[in-house]
Amino acid sequence: MDNISEVKNCYICSRECNMSENRIGACGKYTLKDGKIKEIAENKYLVICGISIETMPILHFHPKGKFLQITTIGCNFNCPGCVSSVMVKELGPDSSALKYKTPSEIIETAKKENCIGISFVMNDPLASYFTFLEVAKKAKEANLLVGCSTNAYFTEKSANEIAEYIDFINVGVKGFNDESYKLCGANEIKPVLENIITFFNKGIHLEISCMYKKGDNENLEKLAVWMSNLNKDIPLQIMRYIPLEDAIVELEPTINEAENLCEKLSTILNYVYLFNTPGTRFLNTYCPECKNIIIERDFYGPMGAKVINSTTNSACSKCGNKISIKGLKEREPFKEDGFNGGYPFTRALEMIQAILITSGVNKLSDVVKVWEIILQDNGIENLHEDIQFLDSYLCSIEKFAGYCGAEEKAKLLASYMREKINEINKKVETVKNKPRVYYCMGKPLFCLNAGRFENQLVTAAGGISVNREKKIDGRPGKSISVDELNELNPDVIFISSFLSNNIDDFYRDCLEMGVKVNAVYSKRIFTHTFPNWDFGSPRWLLGLMNIANILHPDVFKYNMMDEAQEFYNKFYKTEFIPKSLNLSFGKPNNNWNWK
Repeated sequence: MDNISEVKNCYICSRECNMSENRIGACGKYTLKDGKIKEIAENKYLVICGISIETMPILHFHPKGKFLQITTIGCNFNCPGCVSSVMVKELGPDSSALKYKTPSEIIETAKKENCIGISFVMNDPLASYFTFLEVAKKAKEANLLVGCSTNAYFTEKSANEIAEYIDFINVGVKGFNDESYKLCGANEIKPVLENIITFFNKGIHLEISCMYKKGDNENLEKLAVWMSNLNKDIPLQIMRYIPLEDAIVELEPTINEAENLCEKLSTILNYVYLFNTPGTRFLNTYCPECKNIIIERDFYGPMGAKVINSTTNSACSKCGNKISIKGLKEREPFKEDGFNGGYPFTRALEMIQAILITSGVNKLSDVVKVWEIILQDNGIENLHEDIQFLDSYLCSIEKFAGYCGAEEKAKLLASYMREKINEINKKVETVKNKPRVYYCMGKPLFCLNAGRFENQLVTAAGGISVNREKKIDGRPGKSISVDELNELNPDVIFISSFLSNNIDDFYRDCLEMGVKVNAVYSKRIFTHTFPNWDFGSPRWLLGLMNIANILHPDVFKYNMMDEAQEFYNKFYKTEFIPKSLNLSFGKPNNNWNWK
């Protein structure tokens, strides 16, 4: 691939690392050899699969369009709590999980799978610049659309170069100040803003996303004002913060706080969206003039959305106002399978990591070894099925740990969990009245699909899962109507411990929506005391005990603090300290480190 000659600084990203012969830059993906910048893992991919464009997410460009997702590894930034940490930091350029594909092979795959374009998603194309540039060139020659998600920390040279070959871009703004960029290892926001203007002026479809942490309202309002001065029709995607890795849970804003912010921003911009918030109305596209729904969408995993209903008209059917969406046409929706497509893939790897860490694995190299075995054997597809049932989950613990020689400790973990489950099963047999239980995520109407693991916990704890009475297949569920929820009439409502909600806000929403069920009348609405006690980690055992306590307080008397302390002492060899917990599936707390 063509590189500039006799360089001293990397020209790809505005960090502009000083390069000396055979030295690797800060992102770890480039080196200088014979006076030229070389990409270390050229044409190597971690993920190649079909996605709908809303999974990326892009909302105003060819809605429901099927694109070929390409993902490599690495990033030029090092952001706290990164949702893509497993592929940005923990997989190396020589990993056997990476697949080598030439640009021509990528184009052939896109055509074979009937994709209308190619999208670089999940890690940043700035870490695979030459790979992406060549694919983009080939895509344009093949009349395919091409775009990416990026932090846009390009230099002026690389931004202008890539702009010649892309049709759409989602720029992830880290915060509307220099301090936010310094936290990620950069110097300032200026290059990002300049590149946004460059892409906009070149006619590239532009959407901007920004993470919303508690207390960031003022900065996001400033970003919205800046965007409105460029064009009020540019979509702004607010990503409600998910505290992962080393992030503290207090940074996570409530759903109510995030929706209130979006309401405010909607007075500045025409199109404002809210992600990581199942059931929110702020995933829909509304006419800026009359507020008529143009496109209805639902939550579809972290950072993702899925079209439920849409129009093919470029103008509002009520008031005739022109709607700023490109490529509207009738399309069959594309459904991603299991963990494939978008950010659920990263959560799948983290779930494997969670099992291994709880089994006593404390070396990253051992975890990577297991990932590589599973990824080479299409194990991600099997994983989605295996972790939906208590028995198969326990079998997975021993299977995964066996790949890296940790089977003895894994057997102790699985045996401990089986003993607790059997203890609960025996007591459940004595229960005469089983309450009807509804499990949701985020807002009241976002119903977890019947096959979800949380519903297995409800049954095991002596409840009747009413979710199984609804035939929905969303990821991880789908919004239902108030009438449908009222018809289910649950006695108890559980809110997922991942992407959860404040119980008082949830109860208020139920009253405002007209939810008239026994659980609301009796205020039997619960979430788990601590995150990830019902999915994603072997810590679901604690969630099972907690659910049993709530459903049958006359039968179950588990002291959850004592149970959590025992679990942490036995399997993490550390104390259970509530203030150190966040939403990471894998790590037991936010200061856990590899040995």
